[in-house]
Amino acid sequence: MNNFEFYNPVRIVFGKGTIPQVQKYLPKDRKVMMLYGGGSIKRNGVYDQVVQGLKGIQWTEFSGIEPNPLYETCMKAVERIKAEKVEFLLAVGGGSVLDAVKFIAAAACYPGKDPWDILTSGGSVVKAALPLADVLTLPATGSEMNCFSVISRKSTQEKLAFGSPHVFPQFSILDPETTYSLPKKQLRNGLVDAFVHVMEQYATYSVNTPLQDRQAEAVVRTLLDVAEDVLSKQDYDSRATFMWAATCALNGTLSRGVIEDWSTHEIGHELTAFFGVDHAESLAIVLPGVWKHQFENKKGKLAQMARRVWHILGGDETSQAKTAIEKTVQFFHSIEMPTRLSDYGITEAGIQKVVERFQQRGTVMGEHQNIRAKQVGEILRLCL
Repeated sequence: MNNFEFYNPVRIVFGKGTIPQVQKYLPKDRKVMMLYGGGSIKRNGVYDQVVQGLKGIQWTEFSGIEPNPLYETCMKAVERIKAEKVEFLLAVGGGSVLDAVKFIAAAACYPGKDPWDILTSGGSVVKAALPLADVLTLPATGSEMNCFSVISRKSTQEKLAFGSPHVFPQFSILDPETTYSLPKKQLRNGLVDAFVHVMEQYATYSVNTPLQDRQAEAVVRTLLDVAEDVLSKQDYDSRATFMWAATCALNGTLSRGVIEDWSTHEIGHELTAFFGVDHAESLAIVLPGVWKHQFENKKGKLAQMARRVWHILGGDETSQAKTAIEKTVQFFHSIEMPTRLSDYGITEAGIQKVVERFQQRGTVMGEHQNIRAKQVGEILRLCL
């Protein structure tokens, strides 16, 4: 097991009817801005519950945050925050809203001329941020219990991530009943997003972390077990299990002391930036390609996954590892998630655009730091 530090200050308030508890945890002496997306929270009653919890607190609101939050929109929020002297941010929505609010919180306090530096630096330039919290309505990203954010820039077709301990939420309210109004596609995306988050931390190579491995396998097996019920009915127990599993998939516990990958995410971000593919859709395309391309390096953990998650006990390590890839693709298909670039009309010309982006950046990825632009092209051709 590798050396590690673990720090997570997020208070989780979980369960049905918990949204009005924002009143309990929000500061009473600061002006609060509620930020949200396209307005679905007004249709499903979440907005009214939050407003009820804001009684007695001075507050304003900002709406229109996109599913892949745009830098340009975030900067409009920053202007409002400075003009109205907002001191606390409350994200209400899914991971995209929360990602945007994390960036907004940092950008509002950034002294430099160009807040895009926050993304290009990976967050290293962030020295302060406005305090923030959230009411989560879509299980997927784990953003409610981590310090990471991903932002797109329309003008340059870029999508970059950053992380900073300054943007941990102070508290996160998770009411599984908020998922009842979600369309099937968003639930499907959330299941895949959480699944791949676990795999980025698990499907690498062993450094003798038996507890972390078992925790990762438990989260994945749980997602597999509840997926059908999550997609087919409004069942509180399955939605609650899904919501908590998605949180645990990326709250820092699975990655402590292990070797991580994240090349699937980095490649997938470019598919979203160039072609508008949903984040989870990009992950479902790229993950099997990365596994096939890096098969010899990942074979041991994939075989372990086959045995412990898929209960494949026959055959040798190679056949078990191949079965793990096949079973993963079958799972994605079972929840109606496409897994090929061709499903989205992306051709060799599109692959070249992505490869050129990585050539320009000189990016090196993967747990062995052996994936560069050339390898990205090879991976994506496996995904055609």
